[in-house]
Amino acid sequence: MPELDLTPLRSILAEYAPKGRPGLIPALHAAQAIYGYLPQPVAAEVGRTLGVPLAEVYGVIDFYAMFYREPVVKTVVHVCDDPACAIAGAESVYNMLTYEYSQEASGAPSAITVERAPCLGLCEHAPALMVKGIQRGKVNHNGNGHLIEEIGEKPYGIIAGDISYLTANCGKRRATSLEEYVASGGYQSLKKALGMAPAAIIAEVKASGLVGRGGAAFPTGLKWEGAANAPGEPKYVVCNADEAEPGTFKDRVLMEEDPQRILEGLIIAAYAVGAHQGVIFIRGEYTNAFQIMGKAVAQARQAGFIGKNILGSGYDFDVELFRSAGAYICGEETALFEAVEGKRGFPRMKPPFPTTNGLFNKPTAINNVETLCNVPLILSLGAAEYRKIGTEKSPGPKLFCLSGDVERPGLYEVPFGIPIRHLIYDLGGGIRTGRKLQAILFGGAAGAFATEKDLDVRMSFEDLRAAGLPLGSGVVTVFDETRDLRAVLLRLARFFAEESCGKCYPCQLGTQRQYEITQRVASSEMLAGDNARLSDIAWTMTDASLCGLGQTAASAVMSAMKIWPEMFVESHP
Repeated sequence: MPELDLTPLRSILAEYAPKGRPGLIPALHAAQAIYGYLPQPVAAEVGRTLGVPLAEVYGVIDFYAMFYREPVVKTVVHVCDDPACAIAGAESVYNMLTYEYSQEASGAPSAITVERAPCLGLCEHAPALMVKGIQRGKVNHNGNGHLIEEIGEKPYGIIAGDISYLTANCGKRRATSLEEYVASGGYQSLKKALGMAPAAIIAEVKASGLVGRGGAAFPTGLKWEGAANAPGEPKYVVCNADEAEPGTFKDRVLMEEDPQRILEGLIIAAYAVGAHQGVIFIRGEYTNAFQIMGKAVAQARQAGFIGKNILGSGYDFDVELFRSAGAYICGEETALFEAVEGKRGFPRMKPPFPTTNGLFNKPTAINNVETLCNVPLILSLGAAEYRKIGTEKSPGPKLFCLSGDVERPGLYEVPFGIPIRHLIYDLGGGIRTGRKLQAILFGGAAGAFATEKDLDVRMSFEDLRAAGLPLGSGVVTVFDETRDLRAVLLRLARFFAEESCGKCYPCQLGTQRQYEITQRVASSEMLAGDNARLSDIAWTMTDASLCGLGQTAASAVMSAMKIWPEMFVESHP
């Protein structure tokens, strides 16, 4: 094997060397872009330059799915394997491409390999795939895929709804420019915030009733207040854009079409908390969003909205973009911190909580993309006017990701409190091809199922909770009467088994056992006692897992067992 030329690597490592370990994952991304994979000499050079032991460099490489230690073919095609893409024909796409690229016409090994991938965040464009980091949707699976670069459509947001507060600048099929954003009133809320006391901003956000839109629904103002009052400097703000829940794509649309709104919300959060440094953590598969956000940050910095003495206020703030490398667990906030610090994305024990011991063990306020996009709106309208949107206990607008067997899948902005029926039938156009509704999966892979009897439940935290349904991050996946829900459960169970980080035993073992039993459910070969085993596994993971992944990994399966017990018939001793 010829000796690798490390000259190109050494030239780029000079940029990451001052960061030390926190520069590890960005440096590995850059190194892999040069060599196509991360062989031992490359890993050793990266570790030596950043001061990270080689064993720990390998630990990081092996943890993240997008890093390779062995050579890979020139082109890797990832076919989305989530439920929305599966029912749209992803399996046919996978089989067609696998057959077509198994060998070149000459009979030699193909330079293209095809792999299944977890949700790519393109559910409204199902079936979807990613080619060399480029995402494509609505892939033709009828056999005309010879030129892989030309397969499918470039995905743009499909945006509709009853209101357009958060999506007002979306729908142009391109990113809103800084000039357009400012012309539409953008950064006026930041100007207002810089003239207020930080405590007054926090009070306004608390009065608005805004809670996190990423799934946990923790009151945003309380989180900011905790970080602001915590001792210790520096403080940090983090935007969690590691959107990897199957069925979720709202953050992708906002980043790709209205990036400045996210930045404005993050800067206001930083000023309120007393932070001077921010991080935007973007999932590795969102290469387009990463590039768009990078350009937006550069434009905002040049215009004086980021940097020293912002708008003459005396306040300094800068932000760094961080691209993850393929790990669902990094959507958990403490696992995200570990990744930014250059480590494997293992969740931390709580307490202590991020507001006191977050990024680099310093006080940190972390919010997801949709949450931050609400912040400029709150300061623009005022908390009282903001609370007039939605319901008393669930104020404000909400983005719902509608996909599956509906006529018009897409991102819908509505006020909290509309009935499920309105979203699916009035906005989404009803069930495709005139078929009947069988089930609705709320909350993504970690969600629960609803049926026709639930169509008039209002979509608010309080009403969904009363109906036993999680709002989650706003995922609504629809299945018609022809779909085999056992196959859906199998995909969800496989997702969790593959994405469990392995740090805690209940989740590591529980997700594997759950997957094994759902395989038997899908093939109608359940063993005696499998129902009891599934329930025991579910309760153990829920009660004993370290983080939300394991705590919710059995939610959909348990929901299905309650609604459709006939699917779980034990037929073998």
